[in-house]
Amino acid sequence: MSKRRINEWAAEEGTPTPFGVSWIEEGGSYNFALYTKHATGVTLLLYSKTDLVHPVYQYRLDPLKNKSGRVWHCRIAEKILAGATYYGYSVDGPFKPAEGHRFDSHKILLDPYARAVFFPPDFSREAARHPASNAGRAPLGFLPACRIPFDWGEDRRPVHTSDTVIYELHVRGFTMRSNSRVSPEVRGTYTGLIEKIPYLKELGITAVELMPVHQYDPQEGNYWGYMPLNFFSPHHAYASGDGMCGQINEFREMVKAFHAAGIEVILDVVYNHTTEMDESGPNYSYRGIDNTTYYLLEADRSRYRNDSGTGNVLHCANRTVRKMILDSMRYWVKEMHIDGFRFDLASLFTRNSDGSVNLDDPPIIFEITTDPLFVNIRLIAEVWDMSSYQLGRSFPGMTWFQWNGKFRDDLRAFVRGDPGKIDDLMARLYGSDDLFLDEESYHAYQSVNFIASHDGFTFYDLVSYDTKHNEANGHRNSDGTDYNLSWNCGWEGDLGAPEAVLALRQRQVKNFFALLFLANGTPMFRAGDEFLQTQGGNNNPYNQDNETSWLDWDLLRKNREIFRFFKMMIAFRKAHPTLCRSRFWRDEVRWHGAEGEVDRSEGSHGLAFFLSGASEEDDDLYVMINGGPDDRTFFLQEGKAEEWRRVIDTSLPSPDDFMEPGREERVKEMGYCVRGRSVVVLIRP
Repeated sequence: MSKRRINEWAAEEGTPTPFGVSWIEEGGSYNFALYTKHATGVTLLLYSKTDLVHPVYQYRLDPLKNKSGRVWHCRIAEKILAGATYYGYSVDGPFKPAEGHRFDSHKILLDPYARAVFFPPDFSREAARHPASNAGRAPLGFLPACRIPFDWGEDRRPVHTSDTVIYELHVRGFTMRSNSRVSPEVRGTYTGLIEKIPYLKELGITAVELMPVHQYDPQEGNYWGYMPLNFFSPHHAYASGDGMCGQINEFREMVKAFHAAGIEVILDVVYNHTTEMDESGPNYSYRGIDNTTYYLLEADRSRYRNDSGTGNVLHCANRTVRKMILDSMRYWVKEMHIDGFRFDLASLFTRNSDGSVNLDDPPIIFEITTDPLFVNIRLIAEVWDMSSYQLGRSFPGMTWFQWNGKFRDDLRAFVRGDPGKIDDLMARLYGSDDLFLDEESYHAYQSVNFIASHDGFTFYDLVSYDTKHNEANGHRNSDGTDYNLSWNCGWEGDLGAPEAVLALRQRQVKNFFALLFLANGTPMFRAGDEFLQTQGGNNNPYNQDNETSWLDWDLLRKNREIFRFFKMMIAFRKAHPTLCRSRFWRDEVRWHGAEGEVDRSEGSHGLAFFLSGASEEDDDLYVMINGGPDDRTFFLQEGKAEEWRRVIDTSLPSPDDFMEPGREERVKEMGYCVRGRSVVVLIRP
């Protein structure tokens, strides 16, 4: 009797959980639940496909009936909705910026928990920025329509350890060009990526890290997607199909196809700020629902904290915001089957409600780390923001992976030829134990090693430009990063570059990649570097949704030798698990100079190391690195010359730069001439 009565109450009043809109099969109705601490009134608005200005049905929630604590909720039978497809909210409350409140009942607000977002033909960012109604021009949520469960079949998560190779790519930019050899109707989409899986398999990729796929504002101008509008819905423009089911299920089909190929799917997520930006930004959702709940504010409350550099910072110390982030992550893991998250500006998770930094025990990091659903999910942090740098042991997520910005900077500087970099090179190759302390039980694989990512120059531009050229297609973008550490090899850009310069650039790219894959840790590189993708010297094309950023697949045909080197370097690393270990190399590595002890002086550019493979049932490796411009003879300091076979010499033309397995060249003398700016790798079976 009691249970029946509770069900009757729920049917009449709705329930405060789950947040968002959910379909109730029994009774054929939708349950709506919206959290807002300071609102004085909430109206649910439902729209048809034919009239996006005037709701076909609206319901003013009664706080005495449709409110539990701080959650407003109701249940509406489908049969009375007159064919409604989309929904939004109007929220009443004070507009008192000095107190942090920015309610505006004229604005149509998007549910933070919407699973898919619809943009009307007259959608307008500007209309959301200014007073007055934006009806017919506001993003709306889809009512749940996918009632047939998606068929995941035998889907299983791939598991990779020492063979992990992370490949960062942009869903749209990867296949958008006509030369991508992808079906024209699916270029720039999730389905387009499916067609490229054979290529990724050939290259040897085991994990794709997708730049943001959370729904973002198509009028904001951020091609990269780092200005999210909603954390539950896939970006509509990356789907080749229409409607809620089309968007969601196309993403699922992509994940399923990657898994069938043994490739993990990692999402680059931005759970620290939104597209609503600063005080002058649009009122789309969080700001109008409850500004002081969702955002960190300055002491005067009228201004937003901007440690993200994008206009606002999410209030992650607030339990409701934490719940939203955790709910979003659980959704992408449970319903979309993704395998990991790379958290943009994850250091912002450490902000207290007053903006101070909490490195002891920030609640959201603890909750993510201890959630049993994420035990086997990769958690990768970018551990810096505009005012806090937490690389290594400073970051409170002790078991998380971290993007290693020191690896990027030190390897760039060494390959460029900067003085005094030998000690730094040794630390990075070893696994960065100076950052991830060995004695504190950090793992070497927690260091995500990279030299180039979306944020900065490509590999090729690192060796082709001394300065930034952030002018493209008539659109100027900001100066971007300050850590280029590039060198043009003696000629700025490609136009008129001598053959000797072009050859040196290719060697330097090989050096970058060889050192990246010889280092202990988890390697990551950006899409297109394997065939010398260029952005023409633009180091910050966040707003370049054009051929500046789209991969040029003609370069693959032009630079097959570079592709071969990358492919073989990846295969070499996979074949030699001694390189990537759970722990650091410890006493199984011995460091040498060209002729004896390591020369750590300011003017030294040479280093060698021996890595025993015995504990991993692997070959022994001997690596000789000459970062200086002059040739130098390195003397082998382990074993006899005839025991060693040369696999790699980046100074040689293809195919001699990388010998095929079984065709390695036997070393004849203890002295080996390592050409200037080159890397040599020997193996001893």
